[in-house]
Amino acid sequence: MISLHGVSKSFGTREVLTDLSFDVQRGRLTGFVGGNGAGKTTTMRILLGVLRASRGEVTLDGRPIDGAALRTFGYMPEERGLYPKMEIGEQLTYLARLHGIDKSGAKRRAGDLLERLGLGPRAKDKLESLSLGNQQRVQVAAALVHDPDVLIMDEPFSGLDPLAVDEVVTVIGEHAARGIPVLFSSHQLDVVERLCDDLVIIAGGEIRATGTREELRDAHSGDRWELAAGSDTGWVREIPGVEVDELAGDHAVFSASPEVAQQVLRDAVARGEVATFRPVRPTLGEIFRDIVVDQPRHDDDPDATTSTTSEEAA
Repeated sequence: MISLHGVSKSFGTREVLTDLSFDVQRGRLTGFVGGNGAGKTTTMRILLGVLRASRGEVTLDGRPIDGAALRTFGYMPEERGLYPKMEIGEQLTYLARLHGIDKSGAKRRAGDLLERLGLGPRAKDKLESLSLGNQQRVQVAAALVHDPDVLIMDEPFSGLDPLAVDEVVTVIGEHAARGIPVLFSSHQLDVVERLCDDLVIIAGGEIRATGTREELRDAHSGDRWELAAGSDTGWVREIPGVEVDELAGDHAVFSASPEVAQQVLRDAVARGEVATFRPVRPTLGEIFRDIVVDQPRHDDDPDATTSTTSEEAA
């Protein structure tokens, strides 16, 4: 398990991460979501040892992460960093060998991943000849080719069509099933909601929410209700304390306290058949918009980029 404990990061006098604490459990996919400049990339760089935290600690299974542990990590950056004029099969084999895998094993591993990601026939193509979506698949393969013990991926689904997303999701899920912790960021909230076991939402350099999908949806469900009856539901508007959000024949979505909602249910039963009555649970996108609205931006500030470069050079 990867754990962040009270991690903060400052560039000069400007604090861009404040007291971050969350876990990435083994065998689970953890989605890391936030707006541009929320602090996702800075956090990932700290996890990878590229940046040092100003305060706090990062541990793997309760121990500080040293160089030996970092060599077992798989990382996919948002910016593509592969060799454009090198054949993709040769390139993946080379990357696997850098991690100590023998030549035949590295070649086999590269070929298997390319097949799984729908690029088997393109193994001898140069990276620059591929579409941007296929280049993204190669980038995913590069993060996985050495069978990492930890997987961190920054926007792995960027530029992929729906079929390619499904292929990548399947491959990443298989790695999580081996018992490794997987952390990935994505702006495609529908994919995150479908894929993740756990979610971490960051805004303004602070953690705003953590938990499983269902825990977050329950926590942010509020007092909205859905009613589907056997007849017109227009009468719902007349009940004191009800604010109707949607009304279409025998279907209504409304806001009300639990006590008023129970009155609506009793009235609906008295009027006839009730097909559905349940709380409306928000999507991840709705929760995300509620949490991150009007938060300041950090990562994408040019000064932050300059400060990061200076620290790395040091």
